[in-house]
Amino acid sequence: MLFASPVIFSQIWRFVAPGLYGHEKRVLIPFSLLSSSCFIGGAAFGYFVVFPPAFKFLVGYNNEFLTSLPAVSEYFTLATRLLLAFGVIFEMPIFMVFLAKTGLIDVAFLNRNRKYSILVNFILAAILTPTPDVVNQVMMAVPLMALYEIGVVAVWLFARKGFVDFSKSPADNEKISE
Repeated sequence: MLFASPVIFSQIWRFVAPGLYGHEKRVLIPFSLLSSSCFIGGAAFGYFVVFPPAFKFLVGYNNEFLTSLPAVSEYFTLATRLLLAFGVIFEMPIFMVFLAKTGLIDVAFLNRNRKYSILVNFILAAILTPTPDVVNQVMMAVPLMALYEIGVVAVWLFARKGFVDFSKSPADNEKISE
């Protein structure tokens, strides 16, 4: 899936591009490149940092009477779930900038609701983590909180001028941001 993502995104781009204005294409290309790199970076983080302790937990019930022999399907299921979960959560800053550009959120809103984001991050980590141990849940919640803070900074940097109405021309959006 990771190796096929450039082809998939290329096909989606070829389908969507004819219906976009020039200013929308200029925004969409960096957005899709950044989104792809965040997804792949999140999947790599999940595989190299979180997967070893998760797999250790999966086979951690070994003792002198019981030996755990996980099937290949269990291994791939755990790896796939972790890769997809971490790939998706690493998209959070991009999603936050998108919401800010559309006018749904701003930096003041994000700062005001930080305590709720911490709670939601831990709930999401508990739901998305494929193994029920606390270590893996914390290993997902801490990056979620860091990504939230990165998203706040990204919203502050990239969405300061006000919201962008994607149905209007660039000249109309300039009037809105003033």
